[in-house]
Amino acid sequence: MQQVQTNAAPAAIGPYSQAIISGNLVFTCGQIPLSPETGEIIGTSIKEQTEQAIKNLSAVLEASGSSLAKAIKTTCFLADMNDFAAFNEVYAKYFTSKPARSTVAVKQLPRSALVEIEVIAEL
Repeated sequence: MQQVQTNAAPAAIGPYSQAIISGNLVFTCGQIPLSPETGEIIGTSIKEQTEQAIKNLSAVLEASGSSLAKAIKTTCFLADMNDFAAFNEVYAKYFTSKPARSTVAVKQLPRSALVEIEVIAEL
């Protein structure tokens, strides 16, 4: 196993890695819409926050030698399932290969984010 670390995405805010490479797969941690530079939440709407979370995921995947296009499975966490349609609008722009996906509503996300996304991708 190999840990992935990049300054192009927010640093882990706990005892975990941004991603782990195992074999020919990369497993990202969940990314919320934090600015890599300031550590603050970017955006107030689900669309803005989804854009930033996906930018963070893309940076981690690129640092691992992968990309959003190689995503196999995503797990998406929404603070409010009423945001599902707006979330899908942004998600569909980036995950054009249509990986398998689970989307669940959760009571609360770190830093009161509206969205968190994690990815399993091929290298």
